[in-house]
Amino acid sequence: MKNFDNSYLSKKIKFIAGTDEAGRGPLAGPVVAAAVIFSPDVFIEGVNDSKVLSETKREKYFDEIVLRAKAYSVSIIPVKVIDEINILNASLLAMKEAVSNLKVNPDLILVDGNKSFFSDIPVIPVIKGDSKSFCIAAASILAKVTRDRLMKKFATEFPLYFWEKNKGYPTKQHRELIKQYGPSPLHRKTFLRKILCETDLLNN
Repeated sequence: MKNFDNSYLSKKIKFIAGTDEAGRGPLAGPVVAAAVIFSPDVFIEGVNDSKVLSETKREKYFDEIVLRAKAYSVSIIPVKVIDEINILNASLLAMKEAVSNLKVNPDLILVDGNKSFFSDIPVIPVIKGDSKSFCIAAASILAKVTRDRLMKKFATEFPLYFWEKNKGYPTKQHRELIKQYGPSPLHRKTFLRKILCETDLLNN
């Protein structure tokens, strides 16, 4: 993974930022993105796509990434904006903001996925980048851990939906609880049309 990143280094490209998001699929909560820059000689053994790591390992690597990164940043896009501009645009906005907030300006941006955002800095989308690029994988961990921590916090405010367990994702239990209690202010209304339609049908 580090070799993948370093293959882009040149006289003009000294610092590479990797960026990724967490939370495109959930029914509730924000979408979170992170951006990370490492020095070319820094590598953390075991860092990988956040989806293949346990929560314990993600928490461990989170602290090490924050400690050893040359620069890192996290951006949080709230539910209201997701509903206004759609989740794809919200995800791209989150990644763009995360890169913009870095305290070190990168010479190149690697973005997870097949979409990118406008930037004066060159941007390269990398399909399955979180399993290929070290800096994208690190960003995926920062984004995932940050979002999971937020959902656990929100779960204390809205305990009916068990977000501390499902993190807002559309589990069967979560969908049934929405039908039973209705949506909270932190639910993405544009994601709930089918579920709420089913509820209306049940009530008729």
